[in-house]
Amino acid sequence: MTAKGNGRQPKYQRIAEALKAAIKAGEYGPGDRLPGENDLMATYQVARMTARQALGVLQNEGVAEARKGAGVFVRDFQPLRRRGIQRLAREQWGEGRSIWAADSGDREVVVDQITVTEAPAPAPIAGVLGIEPGERVCLRSRRFVLEGKPVLLAASFLPAGLVAGSAIIQEDTGPGGIYARLAELGHAPVHFREEIRCRMPSSDEASGLNLSMGTPVIVIVRTAFADGGRPVEVNEMILDSAAYVLEYDVEA
Repeated sequence: MTAKGNGRQPKYQRIAEALKAAIKAGEYGPGDRLPGENDLMATYQVARMTARQALGVLQNEGVAEARKGAGVFVRDFQPLRRRGIQRLAREQWGEGRSIWAADSGDREVVVDQITVTEAPAPAPIAGVLGIEPGERVCLRSRRFVLEGKPVLLAASFLPAGLVAGSAIIQEDTGPGGIYARLAELGHAPVHFREEIRCRMPSSDEASGLNLSMGTPVIVIVRTAFADGGRPVEVNEMILDSAAYVLEYDVEA
């Protein structure tokens, strides 16, 4: 394993590139332990901080993960392929299936944290829902975990008056989830809009997703519209960027 590359690159970047090349070549497979700081210091004649930075690059890019007291290992988690169009089709939730089934296939996604409360609508959410700031909304907050790894934090906001007395205010909304229940209330979503951006996480988001320092998140804000263009839900989702591939398959 040699550290090749642009001589103007910092040493830690060249070492990181060499490690990634070794992983790509199969020298280190999923779950294998990578050379530690002492090994890299000896191999490349660099300071400990340089070796640490090189391993940090791989962790920040989602290539490797640190295990406390054991070292840094090639990540063996296979990213979820989020099929942005297929997952929202009515034939998915309308037939009682979770929209997650379009992403995870045979891999089980678990909601390990959920709270359902009624709260004042934040001004940005109220603006999208077409209600007054501070008007009551049903707030559903969830954390989704795949194979023991937190991958997504989600917060859904729905007008409280619209969903009062329905299963939407319960932790378990039943087959098909929120959208199937909205359909039963006469407010079936007929159109969705998603806005996507990337940023660094807040401390709470990094903690909730168990993110390594420097790992960005993907923020997806989805609005569901019923007939007549009425917005009935805003869902703010925070995704571990290393845990997802976003796929949009659109017919020309």
